[in-house]
Amino acid sequence: MWLGQPDAAIPQIKKAIRLNPHDSNIASYYWALGSANLVSGHLDDAAILLSKARAANPRLFFIHFWLAASLAPKGNLDEARSALADSIALKPEITSLARWQAESPWYTNPEFVTFAEKTLYAGLRRAGFPDN
Repeated sequence: MWLGQPDAAIPQIKKAIRLNPHDSNIASYYWALGSANLVSGHLDDAAILLSKARAANPRLFFIHFWLAASLAPKGNLDEARSALADSIALKPEITSLARWQAESPWYTNPEFVTFAEKTLYAGLRRAGFPDN
């Protein structure tokens, strides 16, 4: 996904979940699958999968972050803002896209950014998350 090929990641992540549905890190698998769906533009699937990830482990800030981005474009702004607030409560130093990208430089890969601008970043901005 970070290489700008999220559709290629989806079958591999689905296979991982199918092979080990009770993995103690299942939240991360659902997050990865939901994230790949989000940047691929499959918003309905992304929201469902990211909600599953949050239910499996609500302590991971990035799950709430991505969930907010999947909800906002669909007009679920209150729910998106709530998810964003949950993310910030868990990781208060991530207060803007610039801070998030500085902490996670793989999110600045140009191939990934091509997809993220239209989906992830657009959704976060719509939820009220600032660029700087």
